[in-house]
Amino acid sequence: MLFDMDGTLFDSEPLWDLAIEELAREYGAEISVEVRLAMVGRSVDESMLLFHEGIGQPWRDAAVSAAWIYDRVVGLFATELVWRPGAQELLHEVRAAGLPTALVTSTSRRAVEVALDTLGRHNFDAVICGDEVAFTKPHPDPYLRAAKLLNVEPADCLVIEDSPTGVASALAAGTRVIGVPNAVTLKPMTGLTLLPTLAGVTLAALAASPAQAR
Repeated sequence: MLFDMDGTLFDSEPLWDLAIEELAREYGAEISVEVRLAMVGRSVDESMLLFHEGIGQPWRDAAVSAAWIYDRVVGLFATELVWRPGAQELLHEVRAAGLPTALVTSTSRRAVEVALDTLGRHNFDAVICGDEVAFTKPHPDPYLRAAKLLNVEPADCLVIEDSPTGVASALAAGTRVIGVPNAVTLKPMTGLTLLPTLAGVTLAALAASPAQAR
């Protein structure tokens, strides 16, 4: 089982929102809801490009802005992370069943290491971070690497995702995908099973889903 982190296991998008909005104000600007939503699930480079264009300051240094945001988010991750409904229970059931499990996120290792204090490092056989792959989501590389590290075929993996970029990455890798929308709407598509929430969702229910049977 392969899990995305932000917006899937944790309701952490509001923490990113806070950091991004604070940096925009630091730059004497505001970030629109539309631009912020376009940033969800994207790589750091893509997100900073959208951010700087969105605040009308495309000349800003992406590395400087990203470092500022990550500094703020790391602090928030230490104390403010909240599980999404049903996510913790499903993760624990997956581990109790002995299934190979990986965390696959576009977030950098520095922030993920803080999040793992809440997630539980013992819950994952592999952790793939956005700054540790040649190409991040929506490229298939993160999920292909996860499958390789778990020594399983992508077609035998079930991915839980919340964003269009994450879903695109998982589908391109050839995995089965469960989409649980959060900040951004997910459109129905071949190979994707949509669920409104993970609350009450069990392994047995996932086994019976169309994505699992594909």
